[in-house]
Amino acid sequence: MSYTNPSFIDRLARNPLALAGVLLGLLLLIGSVFVVVPETKQVVVVQLSKPNRILNRYKPGEAFGHTGAGLAMRIPFVEDLVWIDKRILNIDMDPQQVLSTDQLRLNVDAYARFRVSDPLTMYRTVRTEERLADALKPILGSALRNELGKRPFAALLSPERGQVMDNIQAGLERVAKQYGAEIVDVRIKRADLPDGTPLESAYERMRTARQQEARAIEADGMRQAQVIRAEADAKASQIYAASFGKDADFYNFYRAMQSYRVTFGASAKGETNLILSPGNDYLGQFHSGKQ
Repeated sequence: MSYTNPSFIDRLARNPLALAGVLLGLLLLIGSVFVVVPETKQVVVVQLSKPNRILNRYKPGEAFGHTGAGLAMRIPFVEDLVWIDKRILNIDMDPQQVLSTDQLRLNVDAYARFRVSDPLTMYRTVRTEERLADALKPILGSALRNELGKRPFAALLSPERGQVMDNIQAGLERVAKQYGAEIVDVRIKRADLPDGTPLESAYERMRTARQQEARAIEADGMRQAQVIRAEADAKASQIYAASFGKDADFYNFYRAMQSYRVTFGASAKGETNLILSPGNDYLGQFHSGKQ
């Protein structure tokens, strides 16, 4: 009778616990070798504490579904993966107090949006997106104070506000490039005056300025009205003079009728009493033989 040693597979088949342990080890090995990179992430592969390569790196204009996302390999226990977001991220700035050129203190609440465009530079400088946002936040506040400090409060309520945002974004962009990021947008959510006396003083100055503007418009309107009235009177005088030259009797009759209308109209209302003799020259148009 011959006896043969059972194979390793046979021994595993007879021992379920050992088989389960081997399968679990294989799964762990496969999981440490293969990794799935999603579309929204880019990966810095670090080999022995040194960046080695980048997986699914961000490329401007790259179509979704045609990137380097998918299944990738790494060397277990030698290469580590640093995950970096490819999407647009936000920087929420703490409210800042800014002094405008017209000496108004403003409470400004702003935010910026950025994307990591160079993950290798970002990893070497700040390591993570959270640290990048923390590094850019004070720069955003400083750029905001410097730019708004050059303009009056009214600039935030006018189309000039767009230029202010562009200048702030350009200043922040220069710093963000040093960290491997690009600034997508900068916006001011709120810009309010502090409650209390400063706010009331600002309202009073605005009210006074509008009243002065209204008075200036009214004075200009009165001046133009006087010019138009003077031009009309001059033209009327020319017409009267031309009429007098053509028919002096008719001109005298017309002027007399105008005078009677004004005088007797006021008298009919009881505002004026006139006592004239029948032969008064003023009533000459009523005499016999007159038109």
